[in-house]
Amino acid sequence: MKRRQLIGYAGAGLVTAVITNLSSQVPVNAQSSGVSIQWLGHTCFLLTGNGIKILVNPFRPIGCTAGYRPPKVAADLVLISSQLLDEGAVEGLPGNPKLVYEPGVYEFKGIKFQGIATDHDRKGGKQFGKNVAWIWKQGGINLLHLGGAAAPITLEQKILLGRPDVLFIPVGGSAKAYNAQEAKDAIGVLNPKLVIPTHYRTKAADPAACDISLLDDFLTLMQDVKLRRSNSDSVMINSKSLPENTEIQVLSYKF
Repeated sequence: MKRRQLIGYAGAGLVTAVITNLSSQVPVNAQSSGVSIQWLGHTCFLLTGNGIKILVNPFRPIGCTAGYRPPKVAADLVLISSQLLDEGAVEGLPGNPKLVYEPGVYEFKGIKFQGIATDHDRKGGKQFGKNVAWIWKQGGINLLHLGGAAAPITLEQKILLGRPDVLFIPVGGSAKAYNAQEAKDAIGVLNPKLVIPTHYRTKAADPAACDISLLDDFLTLMQDVKLRRSNSDSVMINSKSLPENTEIQVLSYKF
């Protein structure tokens, strides 16, 4: 695979870095040992597997995320779906993680990942621009994070996205992300094994500055789908723990 230039975050500024194929440094048994998923609030998750930590969509606590702790955690790679404050705030991240926010095909320490452009609103991207959905395989698990997708999945996108083992999908609505029905429709198209809902209203929200819905609106629509509830913000996923038919996994945020 060709090397791609990425943007790396270093202290107070952005610097150019080249991510190369370092797959020889990843132990073979790490390729299928599973992935740990930690929810850090909103659409932000830390995924650990293959000896690599990947942080998706760090945010600035404001509006719907006002009550969450800033997700300033150590990571090797940071994936950004957009440069809006609720999914693209990278200031103050510890260490020197590599930051990727543009669509394209990349490789990092043996992990191949792809960013696919979708609309961040229902007006062809005219209101909030483009969103980047990220797909990659980590610990033997096929992962798809839809970021702030708001438009229906096209046939071309469905082919590119494939069938994910784990799908992170917004469900709370607003002008820039799926509402409950749109999320249900997208799940029907993608047929994931495990769904982790994101982008919904919690007690972290500033009541005066948050227009997204509660998770219950989505769960009510999905009553025919088996629900897994965890009292933790983290879950370990491996091939043996994946269901054959779609199930929903809800994680708990520790306020």
